[in-house]
Amino acid sequence: MKAVVLKDITNSDDIVLENIEKPKAQKGWPLVKILGFGMNHSELVLRVNEIRADYIKKPIVPGIECVGVIEESLDEEFKAGDKVCSMMGGMGRNFNGSYEEYAILPISKLFHIHSDLDMKYLAAIPETFFTAWGSLFECLKLEKKDILLVRGATSALGYASMQIAKALGCQVIGTTHKQEKMHFITDLGCKAILDPEGKIAGKVYANKVLELIGPKTLRDSLRCCYHGGIVCNTGILGGEYFLNGFDPIKEIPNGVYLTGFFSNYPTQEVVDSLFKFINEYNLKPFIGASYKFSDIKAAIKAQEKGVDGKIVVTM
Repeated sequence: MKAVVLKDITNSDDIVLENIEKPKAQKGWPLVKILGFGMNHSELVLRVNEIRADYIKKPIVPGIECVGVIEESLDEEFKAGDKVCSMMGGMGRNFNGSYEEYAILPISKLFHIHSDLDMKYLAAIPETFFTAWGSLFECLKLEKKDILLVRGATSALGYASMQIAKALGCQVIGTTHKQEKMHFITDLGCKAILDPEGKIAGKVYANKVLELIGPKTLRDSLRCCYHGGIVCNTGILGGEYFLNGFDPIKEIPNGVYLTGFFSNYPTQEVVDSLFKFINEYNLKPFIGASYKFSDIKAAIKAQEKGVDGKIVVTM
């Protein structure tokens, strides 16, 4: 079968589809025929840097999410033909991920899905919409009455978060650092704020704030939150990973709550709730670009240049 296999830091020009042995189902590890997957920033990080970390199993097939069908299973929880998705939990780092035609995946990270969406849209859902869902409902406790501010709103995760919040009935404000991207926010019926410098405190207020830029603007986001509100840090789009010198006593305003969402622990219950919501409100992910697996090098190059919306790959 065909797969992308990383052994060391790999430039996009050097990406090839290798012929490797097709895996066989094991107890606790059904064999999944991959039908599509979304591309994520963490896979880029793996390819250009993290691959050299001791905790990465090498050689490794990257890819932290997929949708597919069960090809073979030795476990009663899954049977051949079941439509499934998988995400996170070491996928593409501790064991081979989705950049391959077939994968054996642990049943703890395999989830039944019920959807009639075309594969292009289905492939864009698992990691992005699960992360949005967890951030909004588990961490921000989002309700219809809320005003939601999304920092980094024109990212795939930001767009998904705005879609969900608008469907729920919230007032939504989204930020972007580029004038030409503001229409992605207003097209959803949200208020767009141009934020080229990451400084909007005193200009914009909300009672729920989803921080996708990360530590680079988190201090500013805390000052955008009403008393009694919540800020959830989920993303690191700003390229800064730590809050050096952060003083929580002085820098978290009184009565404002700070939390964060780590998307490593999906469950079937949450996946069911997510797809029920998507089906009920007829939501479709914002696809920035779509590629066939045979064109994976082109997809990876597009990821490096940056694409508005989710990049998906289908088989």
